Amino acid sequence: MLEGVAGVRHAFFTRHGGVSEGIYDSLNVGRGSKDEADDIAENRRRCAAHFDRPADALSTCYQIHSAVALLADQPWGERRPEGDAVVTATPGVICGALSADCAPVLIVDPEARIVASAHAGWGGALKGVADSAVAAMVELGARPERMIAAVGPCIGPNSYEVGLEFLDRFVADDEANARFFTTGASDDKRLFDLPAYVLARLAAAGVTQAEWTGHDTCADLDFFSNRRAFKR
Repeated sequence: MLEGVAGVRHAFFTRHGGVSEGIYDSLNVGRGSKDEADDIAENRRRCAAHFDRPADALSTCYQIHSAVALLADQPWGERRPEGDAVVTATPGVICGALSADCAPVLIVDPEARIVASAHAGWGGALKGVADSAVAAMVELGARPERMIAAVGPCIGPNSYEVGLEFLDRFVADDEANARFFTTGASDDKRLFDLPAYVLARLAAAGVTQAEWTGHDTCADLDFFSNRRAFKR
């Protein structure tokens, strides 16, 4: 849905096109990983170059599975503040989110020229990180009814098997959340639809122009997947 937004560039990167090796092969941009620092820096430079910007324009959080949305009124460079969403109205700032099954969310108000990225794992999604990103954009002058959002590659509903205690967390928050779960391989397992849940949270926040790209990171080897890597 974001392709037609004039003046705003976006991308969901695969794991290809970088210089990292081993389990980080190859476009690993996570500065919290045990990958070689020089390789991470080069990978981040390549991502920023895709937007014709220097590496320090790429602004990403120290992600903590929270609902914290942070303002980037200028590029963060090496700074990595704790949070899970980045919001800006400043041209040239690249708002980024790192994921390896969690849902990356990109949001734009084309009229206000305000953008946000969010990292929505199940914990952050349940806490309301998508809602927080929308609220932070509104504080800058955006309006939810004008916003367009894309939920990027993440673990899909056919891959995300969880236990009943996981289901209980969501139902305790809202009984209607049961609709995001289907029967798993056994009676004590369920399949969770993370992208549908994130889209529902966006809709509840007033963002109705939103869709998932349809890429399942766990099933698609082109993407990093924590669950696939560790066979959880």
